[in-house]
Amino acid sequence: MKLPWLVICAGTLFLNPASADCNVTSQTVICEESGKNLSHIPTNLFQNVTKLSLKNNKITLKDSDKEILQSFINLTELYLNENMITVLYNNSFCKLTNLILLTISNNQISTVHKAAFAGLNQLSVLNLSYNMITQLDSDVFTSLKSLTVLNLQYNLLKSFHIKSSFQLIRIILDGNPWTCSCDLLDLKIWLTASNVTMENKNNTTCTFPNTKEKVSIMVAAIQPADCRTEKASLENTVTSTSAIKLRSIALLTALTPNNITGNNRTHAELPFVGKSWTFLAGVLGFILSTTLLIFTATKCSTWCRYLISYSHRRLEENDSEMAEQEFSADMSSFPTESDTNNEDLVVIFEKSHAFAPVEDGFIEDEYIDSSVTRES
Repeated sequence: MKLPWLVICAGTLFLNPASADCNVTSQTVICEESGKNLSHIPTNLFQNVTKLSLKNNKITLKDSDKEILQSFINLTELYLNENMITVLYNNSFCKLTNLILLTISNNQISTVHKAAFAGLNQLSVLNLSYNMITQLDSDVFTSLKSLTVLNLQYNLLKSFHIKSSFQLIRIILDGNPWTCSCDLLDLKIWLTASNVTMENKNNTTCTFPNTKEKVSIMVAAIQPADCRTEKASLENTVTSTSAIKLRSIALLTALTPNNITGNNRTHAELPFVGKSWTFLAGVLGFILSTTLLIFTATKCSTWCRYLISYSHRRLEENDSEMAEQEFSADMSSFPTESDTNNEDLVVIFEKSHAFAPVEDGFIEDEYIDSSVTRES
């Protein structure tokens, strides 16, 4: 009986072939690091480990974990189930070229990048069950040339576009909310044409959107002719929508003065998408200018009345006092003589105001005043 050399890193059991009647035909190094509440992959593991179990921890498989995994080039089995992985990034296992079995079930994976499994040329079994995956690109499994078993059960997949060149022996798809639509036609054709064995076939059902009826994926009435008609209708709708958008852009561009004159001829510019912004800016400028002119015209009469009232305002009391002071200054400028009697003063006063208007609006006559003076 031939027994392999068994080494348990986390335990204390060592089987030495010298102490038993056996021959060593292969060497297996097993490291058991399960249920230790680890948030990162340990760095003190054997570099030549072939089987590594890290299940039931808190590993998220970030960049530091990927760097540690790259050192285990002899690893053939890796168990990362029951951890806290949410995303499988590109090249997460790129250096594990000898890996045969990979289990990442019972995590919180929602996104799988296209090159997540790049470099796993020898991988045969991949378990992604009991996660939260909503969409899978068919190119995700392109690099897995040796893959024979794929477990996708109990995720959130509604459709799966799979390539006809994808070769499997066993696939598990139950527990997903598959939709009986044209998006599922590729998977149904591949399941029928290939020699793959689908486990839990009766429980792998899809739901029709209209009737909510659940039927097995294998017997779902999804006709290729109907899907071709639906695809053509969808393409026509997209084309019509694109044409409407182009016509709208052309109309907006046509409203903008984009003519160029040269060589004694006028050539219209071709419509560009960027011209619509120019047109919009012109419209906004016109609206603002018109609003400003209307506001100015409305307020113009009010401003004119204010200016007129300002030029005819009443004199204040200070102005009357200043007038009296100026009048007194003028009177003091006349020469005075000591021998001038009171009558001369009266005559001089009257002459200086001979033509001053009185309050009744009549002008005093100098001739009448002079005659009155001589008679007196």
